[in-house]
Parts: sequence; C-alpha cells; structure tokens
Amino acid sequence: MISIEVLTGVLLACILAAFALGAPVGLALGGIAMAVGYATWGEGLFNVIPTTLEDTHFSFILLAIPLYIYMGQLLTRSGIGDAMFNASQMIIGRVRGSLAISVIFVCSMIGAMVGIIGAGIMTSGSIALRPMLERGYNKRLALGVIMAGGGLGILIPPSIPMIMFASATQNSVGRMFIAALVPAAIIIVLLVAYVVISCKLDHNKAPLDKVPDVAPTTKEKWFTARDGLLSLILIFVVLGSIIMGIATPTESGAIGVVGAILLAMFFKRLKPRMVKNAGMQAALLVSVAMWIIFGASVFSNFHLLMGVQNMVASFTQDLGLSPIMVIIMFQLIMLLLGFIIDEFIIVLMCAPIFTPIAVSLGYDPIWFGILMILNILIAVQTPPYGFALFYLKGIAPPGISMLDIYKSVAPFVLIKLSVLAICMMFPELVLWLPNKVMG
Repeated sequence: MISIEVLTGVLLACILAAFALGAPVGLALGGIAMAVGYATWGEGLFNVIPTTLEDTHFSFILLAIPLYIYMGQLLTRSGIGDAMFNASQMIIGRVRGSLAISVIFVCSMIGAMVGIIGAGIMTSGSIALRPMLERGYNKRLALGVIMAGGGLGILIPPSIPMIMFASATQNSVGRMFIAALVPAAIIIVLLVAYVVISCKLDHNKAPLDKVPDVAPTTKEKWFTARDGLLSLILIFVVLGSIIMGIATPTESGAIGVVGAILLAMFFKRLKPRMVKNAGMQAALLVSVAMWIIFGASVFSNFHLLMGVQNMVASFTQDLGLSPIMVIIMFQLIMLLLGFIIDEFIIVLMCAPIFTPIAVSLGYDPIWFGILMILNILIAVQTPPYGFALFYLKGIAPPGISMLDIYKSVAPFVLIKLSVLAICMMFPELVLWLPNKVMG
C-alpha cells in the first residue's frame, strides 16, 4: 500500500505536469485521480465517481451558480456598467483621480454581478480601461484599479467561490455572504484612500477632469442617478433576500435573473440577440465551471479517502506549531497554489482538507472560509503566474506589457494582504455581522 505522503507527492507531480502540458483543468484533475486511484485501489475507486457526480451536479446550493452567472451576463450586456459609471462620476464630482475611484466602486459591483474573478476583470477592463487611458491616467494606476476592483467580485456577494466553499464544507452560504461584507468594505475604503493620496502626491498619475462646456441639467442628473440607483438596488435585493430569510441563495439567484431582465427592459436593451449572447456565454462559463467542480471533487474525495486530512493534522502536530501558525501555514500553501491554478480549484481542493483541521483547532469555519477567499483573491493577482494577470493582459491595448501589469498590482496586493492579516488577528471583524444578523 502506498503511503499517503508518497501518494500526495505523485498526485501533485501529475497535476503540475498536466497543467504544464495545457490539459483541461477538470479533466486533468478527475483523470489523474482515477488513474492513480485505480493503480492503488483497483476497481473499487470507481465507486467514488457516481456519488461525487450526485453530490456536485445535483446539489441545490450549486444550482445557484448558473443563475448568478446568467444574471451577470444579462447585467453586463444591458448598459448597467455605463449607468453605474455615470452615476458614480456624478456623485464623486470633480476630484483628481475621480475616474479611478469610480472604477473601484463600479468594477467591484460588476465583479459581484459576475461572481468569478476572470470574467469580472475582463468585463470591468473592457468597460473602464480605455476611457482611463484616453483621459491621460497613468497606465499602472489604470491597470491596478481595474485588477483590484474587478477581482473583488469573489469577496462581494453573490460570489461563486463562496457558494463552492459552503457546499464543500456544509456551511451556510448566507453567513458566508454576510461575513464578507465588512472585509470587502475595508478593502474598498483602503483602495480609494490609496488612489486619493497617491494622486495628491503625484499629479501625473491622474489629470483633473475638465469642466464640461455645458453643465448637465437637473433632469439629466436625475436620470443619471436613477439609472445608477436601479443597478445597485438589484444587487441589494439579491443579497437582502438571503439576509432577511425571504429566499435561499439559489432562489435569490432566480430573483436576480428576473430583476436583470426587467432592468434590461427598462434600459431598452432586451433584444433577442442580447438574450441569446448572454445565454450562450453563461452556458459556456457554467459548463466549464461544472467540469472543473466535478474533476476537482473526484480528486479531492479520493485524496480525502486516502487520509490526507490525517496526514496534514499529523504534520502540523509534528512541527509543534501553535493553532494560529497552522492557519498561517495554510494561507501560505493556498497563496502558492494561486500561482498555478484558479480560484475554483483552490476552494475545492483545500476547503475539505483544511477547514475541518481549522475547526478542530477551535476556529470558526466561516471565518476560515473568508480568509480562504481573501487569500485566493490575492494569490491569483500575484506575479509572476497569477491567473488574473493574464486575464487583464488579454483585454489590454497592444502597448501594455506584462511588466506594466506586474508593477501595477503591487500596491493593491499589499493593501489586500494587510486586510487578510487584520482579519486573521481580529476574527470579530468577520464574524460580528453574521452573528448579529443571523444569530
């Protein structure tokens, strides 16, 4: 019988080799687990597959994923981004760096609508990057705020990785959503403060917006505010229906889809072509996500059945680490994983292994889940191999190099690392609101 230590090494080596060869993630994870499992267990391994398929593809919690993705596609194709930008610009006013501040707020909301990092950054970048560069913003500031804001979608509900964490660890999605609000608010405040201070210290980073030749009328301001407010209301309705116990996360996803259709009608963008394109893109994203979930779940279940939890627990005991040092070690492992794999896989691989150990050490699983989401948010944006860096490069103009993108993210990654450290030191920042709202 192969020891769990050797088996883990073999599995990780096979994963790295598969990713280096460009194999599809879901098929690589599932295929590696089945091949190694068959070599060690024989045909008994295949009993894992039907139960895994049932747990993942027929999970009521995971049914929310296609609903939220479809809602995000409808919203981003119906003029919501423009409406939110215009309203944000009007509220902020003529301040140096105002467009960058708007980008942080609006890209955070767009990322939340989409619910996954890649789509959030690419959607936000498609809307916001060119206007910032055309107005003379420093390209590193422009790239950095889009990366920082668009990536926040997995921390601002409704978040697909949060749903996956809750499903994988049998925890409350509603509590996860509420627990993320305070850390997300802290990050947004710090990001805005950084933009304001850095633009004051260096005027070359952002020009002062020109006074328009013709001032907008009161009626035009009203329409701008109304359109932006309607966009925000839908997000609050989706989250509020969960917090108030009116709907489950899955049901709130359905509410969000209906609301997105109504908004598209209001903006006069509800056309057959738009609905078809939104549906096709959502179907593509959902199919990719579900294959990844299935493959990663097969991999994770096989690894769990082989005793990886006991191996990790024994390893931490042998090192004689204090409970908080064990949590820090988990953070470092996930940070390194974020260099080579995306957010879905990190959650599905690490949550079932690390969370029970954290709970056995006396920590709250919701707190640990938020630390995991924060960590993933940082890891996938960290040079040199963070996935999100390449998403942004994919929509950047030809003159933007990877070195520009690497340099642009540094201050924003440091801000998020500081928030991760604060939430680790002060768990009540994460747990106070869900305990207050949901008991």
